Amino acid sequence: MKIRLLEEKDNKPMAAIIRDILEANHLDIPGTAYFDPYLDDLSSYYSEQPDACYWVAVNEQDQILGGVGIAPFNREQRICELQKLYVSPEARGLGVAKALMNTALEFASDHYDHCYLETMEQLKAANSLYDRLGFTKRTEPLDGSEHGTMDTWYIKQL
Repeated sequence: MKIRLLEEKDNKPMAAIIRDILEANHLDIPGTAYFDPYLDDLSSYYSEQPDACYWVAVNEQDQILGGVGIAPFNREQRICELQKLYVSPEARGLGVAKALMNTALEFASDHYDHCYLETMEQLKAANSLYDRLGFTKRTEPLDGSEHGTMDTWYIKQL
């Protein structure tokens, strides 16, 4: 497995992984990443923002196993948001999510003081990973949150 920056050729397969996972969890609903207007062009979205990045984990054949992004959430308070951490079902249990998270958090620590994320309580494996990586659960979203359907929020001091 290798982690690299998202390229334009990765837009379609990464969007498919995200949509498939959201559909499988019955989260293909408004207020989730499923309806993000830039989901089919993640490479442009992340490259056009300062201090933002999206990475993919790929296998030896350069097939995408999963991805994760970091983007600004509140510049004045130096808070970024960890976005769109998704790993294909076939790649689960191989350490892909943890490797992606470590890459994202290393980048974030160079640009921000805190990392925020939003998720759903039903995504047990993801929540467990966030706990293990030192994120603190919040009782409510930060001001400025865009995904109103999310019911679980975390923050981590970098």
